[in-house]
Amino acid sequence: MAKYIVLLLISIFVSCKQEQKVPQPSFKTVSVDTLLHDKISIRALTVADNTVWYSGSGGKYGFVTLNSKENYSNTIVNDTLPTEFRAIAHTTSSVFILNVGTPASLYKIDKKSKTIKQVYTETGEKVFYDSMEFYNDMDGIAMGDPTSDCLSVIITNDGGETWTKISCDVLPKTADGEAAFAASDTNVIVKEGNIWIVSGGKKSRVFHSTDKGKTWEVYNTPIEQGSAMAGIFSADFYDDTIGFAVGGNYEKQDKNLGNKILTTDGGKSWQLVGEGVGFGYASCVQFVPNSEGNELVTAGPSGVYYSYDRGNTWKKIHDDTLLHTLRFVDNTTIIAAGQNKIIRLQLE
Repeated sequence: MAKYIVLLLISIFVSCKQEQKVPQPSFKTVSVDTLLHDKISIRALTVADNTVWYSGSGGKYGFVTLNSKENYSNTIVNDTLPTEFRAIAHTTSSVFILNVGTPASLYKIDKKSKTIKQVYTETGEKVFYDSMEFYNDMDGIAMGDPTSDCLSVIITNDGGETWTKISCDVLPKTADGEAAFAASDTNVIVKEGNIWIVSGGKKSRVFHSTDKGKTWEVYNTPIEQGSAMAGIFSADFYDDTIGFAVGGNYEKQDKNLGNKILTTDGGKSWQLVGEGVGFGYASCVQFVPNSEGNELVTAGPSGVYYSYDRGNTWKKIHDDTLLHTLRFVDNTTIIAAGQNKIIRLQLE
């Protein structure tokens, strides 16, 4: 009987091992076309209803449609000076844009009428907002650098009509020299009832809330940090457990050590991956949809890179070194933007 039990266990083990899927690349070629050319630096994109909305330098914002390449653009000027918008988000009816620096101005733009309404403003020497996201049509969040002893976090629960800053009594305290980077509008991630906010600088950590910002936990990371221009520049979560972050040292952009980290427990613990391979500093990372959390694409001054094994190996798929941010339309279509352009990468 013992002999048969052993054989049965071996058979089950071999069967399970054979059923395990080995990650493989999901495409062979990449085609690229240009959706927009303009004199603008774009670090914020959002895709809605086959339309790509963007915001950027010179107070510019607008959209381009994916089918006809129809485009719309406008400019907002505060006190005769153009602002720089590095955060954007949308609901069903509206688009929201938020600038860096002071005064911080958050605008609500009606998608149909293009009517603009200022819904939040904040002044102060240290005011600097980095990223924004909506959970649904009513609840949204934006984050920025500390103005006191915590990150700046504002929330809305009425579709973006009003915004409230969360007290530092609620948020974890920041360390000396800890802030964030407005590199690609990917410092705040909302997924399946979770919020993650990533910081950088002399301390680079992950802040996590499961109740829309009422309570928070904060976790350390092993990414390179300790100087003003090092740490996490971008993060994404595939689901409530699998997450990835990139960055490194902006002042040592070729260094491909300590710049890629993976979590499989919702951000509580992180491990360095892809050490010494692929790109150096990167400004944006996104999971490929429907990839079981295995596939990733990054953008930055090294080019556009792809991984099919959760960041262990990387392949360059596009040479453009002037792209700052990217978003997926679906699992085969990427929209990327940067210096003077928005492009589409089709994975085939």
